Amino acid sequence: MPDDIALSPADSLAQAQRLLDDGRAFHAHEVLEGAWKAAPEPERELWRGLAQLAVGLTHAQRGNAVGAVQLLRRAADRVEGYAKAAPYGLDTAGLVVWARALAVRVETDGFGGLSRGDLVPHLRPEAGRRHD
Repeated sequence: MPDDIALSPADSLAQAQRLLDDGRAFHAHEVLEGAWKAAPEPERELWRGLAQLAVGLTHAQRGNAVGAVQLLRRAADRVEGYAKAAPYGLDTAGLVVWARALAVRVETDGFGGLSRGDLVPHLRPEAGRRHD
């Protein structure tokens, strides 16, 4: 993603979700990092946490269990601060639960038994979409 493109928060989330759905966590991280750098101060830690979530998934996709667990937990800690008043329709509470559960699963069992769908978070709840 070019550095000079400025997406709205809604567009950043939509683009990041499309990339995550396609298994392109590193590219989703790039989008979320751009939103983090452009965010107003009260939202910076939220966007930083979302970017870290995507980095954790990148580590998982590359088979790095230690990095995946560390980043997923760090992301959950940051996003959790926004669980009571989630902006932009984000499912922050759900993301925290999902990231922590995935971290435990990877730490306990490694990557065996994980499907591609297990590595796809849902940033916003949407009708008809399963939360695995």
